[in-house]
Amino acid sequence: MKNLGGLMKQAQKLQSKMAEIQEELGKRTVSAQAGGGMVEATVNGRQELLSLRIDPEVANPDDIEMLQDLITAAVNEALNRSRDMVAQEMSKLTGGLQIPGLF
Repeated sequence: MKNLGGLMKQAQKLQSKMAEIQEELGKRTVSAQAGGGMVEATVNGRQELLSLRIDPEVANPDDIEMLQDLITAAVNEALNRSRDMVAQEMSKLTGGLQIPGLF
């Protein structure tokens, strides 16, 4: 029973620390570009798109598909970088142990 109490305290500490890290990650941002910088997406650690910058030169009404592809590429890369950032921070907390469903 004594070990169970210690385990519960550790779990509560871990949960508290995770909440702190998630709060911090929500404030951190990463950006990615596509088309040689023509499109730039910025997301936070919660995988929320914060901004999307599009160079007016790439906004050609005759080639909307290219613009859509550039936006998709930039957003997806920014999201990947954000997920990597979260995984890196969480692995510091868990000592590299991969816990399913944690992140």
